[in-house]
Amino acid sequence: MAVALSRVTPAVVQRLQVPFQVLLYAGLFIFAEYLVGWLHLPLPANLVGMVLMLALILCRIVPLRWVREGARWLLAEMLLFFVPAVVAVVNYVHLLMVDGWRIFAVIALSTLMVLGATAWVVDKVYRYETRGQKHD
Repeated sequence: MAVALSRVTPAVVQRLQVPFQVLLYAGLFIFAEYLVGWLHLPLPANLVGMVLMLALILCRIVPLRWVREGARWLLAEMLLFFVPAVVAVVNYVHLLMVDGWRIFAVIALSTLMVLGATAWVVDKVYRYETRGQKHD
């Protein structure tokens, strides 16, 4: 009986891991929402929640392995969260017909700027890391 239970337990834990982590994220967001209201912070609760999660990970209160799978699942299902944006596009077809090229230009330009800034930061961090490894 004990052998069968030890074989089942990791599978059960693995299946409950992602839902538990998503609940942890939701709880952290609710706590961040409360903090924003209580402290009258001029920041959105999702940003405060991400900073809190980062602090918990950096202080090793929450190990990274405890939140990794939930984060991967949320990123994999991110398209689901963009469905309301698609509905908004359908509701404003006339706006897109008149000013769609401007909207597209802003989206394209801002995407290129974000990609360029990200590439620049990654390059700087990579060079910093390689310099650090050469000194070791």
